[in-house]
Amino acid sequence: MTDLSHVESWIFDLDNTLYAAECQLFAQIDVRMAAFIREHLSLDHDEARRLQKHYYVKYGTTMSGLMTEHNVCPDTFMEFVHDIDLGVVPENPSLALALTALPGRKFIYTNGSVRHAENVGQALGILHLFDEIFDIKAAGYAPKPMRESYELFLKSHGVDPTRAAMFEDLTQNLEAPHALGMTTVLVCSDAAWLADEPHDKRPARIGETAPHVHFATNDITAFLQNVRTAAPAA
Repeated sequence: MTDLSHVESWIFDLDNTLYAAECQLFAQIDVRMAAFIREHLSLDHDEARRLQKHYYVKYGTTMSGLMTEHNVCPDTFMEFVHDIDLGVVPENPSLALALTALPGRKFIYTNGSVRHAENVGQALGILHLFDEIFDIKAAGYAPKPMRESYELFLKSHGVDPTRAAMFEDLTQNLEAPHALGMTTVLVCSDAAWLADEPHDKRPARIGETAPHVHFATNDITAFLQNVRTAAPAA
């Protein structure tokens, strides 16, 4: 078993982490982002797609690029791109049981919105198990992987990074947590649609790791089912 008995704060990314990338939920968001740019900036599909990925790489999120370069309202953007079919996300009672067994506090930390996290959490059947959702608005629109975003999260919720574990599907999003003292867990996937993502910003593939990654898994439920945690208080 993986010894995480020191962990008292469990921090989870949302998209392609708490649900499997294979369900292609984020692929829908990806398509909606390109459509938003195409409509908002009056571009053809190819140019909108190119700009979408350019901003993603340069600013950390496509939305941050649109806010910086085009003064786009973040709420308008997120409402549009999160208008998706959640029916592809299956309820996951095994994950719910694994999360229930974890001692301490549990957080969703996402570059998306609280509403999106709530919708996905409801679909998975796990929303009620989390203490807080820390979204892009709570981060002051500073997205992961910016270190200031993690520092604000830690300060806002009184989290000791040396007693916290961070779960993420993007390798670069674990660099700052590792530097801050967190235990890092990389959630990997070989979902075919991820091949279209920019190489230096795509979700990790099975078998990939990095010096700042403590553990890697392609099955978050199985990983959580096999961790050693602190004994519950008497």
